[in-house]
Amino acid sequence: MIDINTFILIMFVHWVADFIMQTRWMATNKSTSNLALGTHIIVYMIPMSMFGVYFAIINGILHFTVDYFTSRGTSYLWKKQETHMFFILIGLDQFLHMVCLLYTYKLLN
Repeated sequence: MIDINTFILIMFVHWVADFIMQTRWMATNKSTSNLALGTHIIVYMIPMSMFGVYFAIINGILHFTVDYFTSRGTSYLWKKQETHMFFILIGLDQFLHMVCLLYTYKLLN
């Protein structure tokens, strides 16, 4: 079991790395540009490294994989004005990131 304080810290660092540190360019282009997505991942991995280099690398790869698919889906849904499905997919994206982060932490510790 993961300590609640560790859980909260992982979720907080994820929020900072995935939302605050993601620029507008990364957010608007990662669905069509692997350069933008890759840049987002490099920036994302920096704060994640506080949990260890392997943790950051593994979650960088997992984050890239999840965002590769979900960003393309959300981009399509936004253009089609499918707002409800857009937010469902955003929620799934975050759920998958949380699962990856927690399982990785558990496996490495």
